[in-house]
Amino acid sequence: MEIVPTERPNAWLLRVDGADQSHVDLDDPSRLAFDYVRRMGDVLDAREPAGEPLRVVHVGGAAMTLPRYVAATRPRSPQIVLEPAEELTALVRRELPLPRRSGIKVRPVDGRTGIAALREGTVDVVILDAFAEARVPADLVTVEFAASVDRVLTDSGWFLLNLADRAPFAWTRRVVGALRTVFPSLMVSAEPATLRGRRFGNLLVVASRDAVPAARLRASATTSALPYRVLDGAQVSSTLGGGRPFTDDDTERSPDPRG
Repeated sequence: MEIVPTERPNAWLLRVDGADQSHVDLDDPSRLAFDYVRRMGDVLDAREPAGEPLRVVHVGGAAMTLPRYVAATRPRSPQIVLEPAEELTALVRRELPLPRRSGIKVRPVDGRTGIAALREGTVDVVILDAFAEARVPADLVTVEFAASVDRVLTDSGWFLLNLADRAPFAWTRRVVGALRTVFPSLMVSAEPATLRGRRFGNLLVVASRDAVPAARLRASATTSALPYRVLDGAQVSSTLGGGRPFTDDDTERSPDPRG
């Protein structure tokens, strides 16, 4: 676990087990270097009204790229980061300190414990971007966890998940199935090569009780440096539907994001 410089001044990479985990630009926190993180930023930008504070909970922190992004683009946003790896958090705080009065609070607990401790209906967006041993923890993609997230969200709240899979997306179909038992509206974004089965990649899912703004995300997708596709609810059903929902009783492992 180390933090290494990049070619850009005051921009850094968090590297864990030899893999680049997070990119942070201390001079410009709104700059998101990783393509899938930029797509996550696009989702947050689509939340209206633009620029207004959001109450955000991050399940998984790493170098806290997205919390810094929210603090920069939506000042005064109260944010909670659930990151059980205290040694990692200490390294990030020491080498890549958070801005003063950022509104970001880090709690050294896992996602299930941290979400369960929050008050009902108090969060605008829950972001799941957590990996343990290069896998999405299995207990964070179940029906039971989706219900726990739903409990803390406002009526118009969003659950944003960063998943990693490859076609034919058997694992993602089961995650979508779990989300569908709780949230009536779903949207997915991914790179075309991932959807066509050419390579392993990140699939971002937005789940909500309310309508998800697929049209606004499509506008962002066409102007992105690396264009991506946005699937609305009907397209999610046809592309990623039919999976048996994961529950807490399942023992099946999550996929290896390295393919």
